[in-house]
Amino acid sequence: MIFLIAAALAQAASGPVAPAPPSSCPTVLTQAAQSCRAVEASNAGRFTEAATAFESAADLAPAGDPARERALAAAGNMWIAAGQPGRAVVALDKALAGTGLQAEQHGLALLDRARAAEAQNDLKTARAKVSEAAKTIGEDPYLWFFSAALAVREEDLPTAKAAINRALAMAPDSAEVLFEAGHIAEAEGANAQARDYWNRAINADPNGPAAKAAREALAMSDVPLTVTNQVATRPNGDGEGQDKNPE
Repeated sequence: MIFLIAAALAQAASGPVAPAPPSSCPTVLTQAAQSCRAVEASNAGRFTEAATAFESAADLAPAGDPARERALAAAGNMWIAAGQPGRAVVALDKALAGTGLQAEQHGLALLDRARAAEAQNDLKTARAKVSEAAKTIGEDPYLWFFSAALAVREEDLPTAKAAINRALAMAPDSAEVLFEAGHIAEAEGANAQARDYWNRAINADPNGPAAKAAREALAMSDVPLTVTNQVATRPNGDGEGQDKNPE
């Protein structure tokens, strides 16, 4: 999956953004041109610009075109990456209200809706959306990683452990999953196992944000029951909900 890309993009989102290079997209105001601009901005880490362009693409889509819902879902994903969950909720609710998202696309949008709710401290809605998303994207390890982190916030360690074990089975070498597994083990009082997971997270990606968090956890006697923003944030990295070949 895209854990490492997600963490790198999360760091980029909080730092200074370089001026945009000249665009290769058409200069006209069309759905395809706006989609092109959105993809360019997303790839460059300019998430607010990407979200706005995706929303514009949705507005320009013909009535009944499923591309409208796909663009709105992509906009919601970008608003989350930009740190604006309220705007993400608006875009994602519009996307999910239509019929343009099917199967995995629908599940990914539900997961993003859960992420937006969690960012607003609406844990009840976040859990409901995770449960709904699991019906279509149950093989996505990030779903279970997020479910585990959410369960920690809900103070439900049995659910957290079950979820992180599923994520580990699917992505055993993910530094982010290993970090969270250590976090949950520490919360259960299994300190030796927690240290083992954190050391494995460091070995999996020595220079990544999860490794940094793991080193900090190893250096502390008591690790707070929170997931760092760098680890928990998952901005767009696999093109979910967006048209890859705008015309």
